[in-house]
Amino acid sequence: MIHSQDRSGWVGASDTYALLASWDSKTFASFLGEKLGLVEKRVKTQAMDAGTHWEGKILDALGIRKRDRQIKVRRLRLRVNLDGEDKTTVTEVKTHQSEEFDLCKRYWMQAQVEMYVTGKRLRVAAYRLTGDELSNYYLPLDPERVSFHDVDYDPAWIEDEYLPRLRVVASCIKERRWPNEGEVARFTRKRRKAASHGGDP
Repeated sequence: MIHSQDRSGWVGASDTYALLASWDSKTFASFLGEKLGLVEKRVKTQAMDAGTHWEGKILDALGIRKRDRQIKVRRLRLRVNLDGEDKTTVTEVKTHQSEEFDLCKRYWMQAQVEMYVTGKRLRVAAYRLTGDELSNYYLPLDPERVSFHDVDYDPAWIEDEYLPRLRVVASCIKERRWPNEGEVARFTRKRRKAASHGGDP
């Protein structure tokens, strides 16, 4: 697992949901404030701590040895941390307490970015935690409660929705300023026009 808690100056894959929120929303304000180093978030819950502790045991059970690779795309201020991977597939570990795992929009977006930076397939390895496992990390893992969820890559979403906003926010981080919706609209139109002429800005 990645131990550094400093999330300023870089946008992570898990930030994607906030990145795509409205510029006027509290979600985006909190996100960009953190990236500009204006606010520091140290939110911890029992479920978050349990997920961190069980991640390694889940990867052990799956036989995944390559872990915690960090990929930086400096021009985009993008820093992506991977849970585990092999030559062809990224494994993103999620723990949950519900009867069935829900591949929600937030997780789907995170997966898209991880596939974008690696060029690999991605599966979510979800593990349903019991009440005892939330507080006792020494209990044995039950392989029957691991479920797998393949995520299909959506390059159009990356190009049309994600990258235009990321490029604007990367500029804001470098210049220490706030964005506006017009920047994204102009940049997106620019990209579409270039694409129609076979260019790649």
